[in-house]
Amino acid sequence: MSEAESPELLGDAHQVSPEDIRVLAGASTPHFALQVRNRIRRLIEPLAADHPARVEGERKIIELEDLAEHSGDPRGTMGIGKH
Repeated sequence: MSEAESPELLGDAHQVSPEDIRVLAGASTPHFALQVRNRIRRLIEPLAADHPARVEGERKIIELEDLAEHSGDPRGTMGIGKH
């Protein structure tokens, strides 16, 4: 799903857990890290600040933003322009 949520996670009957957050973040790639971050933000938004899923979600958001910002070629050029 692009920016769409999993319906079972958004339903009133489902209580978001730290495991839900870990599964959603799972094996995120740099290309999709910010989309996954947005999904997690929407899931944890209504939760109390000390809710375990919110705490885990905020931790994963930091990791995903770092992944999106600091991935790719370590030289920063990906070899383009090197002769």
